[in-house]
Amino acid sequence: MTMLSYNKLVRDKIPEIIEASGKECEIQVMNDDAYLEMLDKKLSEELKEYQESYEAEELADILEVIYALAQAHGVSKEQLEEIRKGKAEKRGSFEKKILLKSVTED
Repeated sequence: MTMLSYNKLVRDKIPEIIEASGKECEIQVMNDDAYLEMLDKKLSEELKEYQESYEAEELADILEVIYALAQAHGVSKEQLEEIRKGKAEKRGSFEKKILLKSVTED
């Protein structure tokens, strides 16, 4: 029998999927501080996976982690979208593909 250690944040249904495949798994429900720490690690992991593959599925994973982070900080998806829209209205988005090369000051 082989046991693999992961110690990483997984989606809610992963333990069920593992057990449905005939395997056993050990889980732990984290406290809020540990959860935020693991969400930060998960965000880095998902970003790296996207940067290696450039697949839309990885972008969806990043978005899922961002939504979880927002919720953990008491911000709903809708509130997050409103914040995003406000910043886009005030400062713009990234549609024009602008690269700021330099700024000259007096």
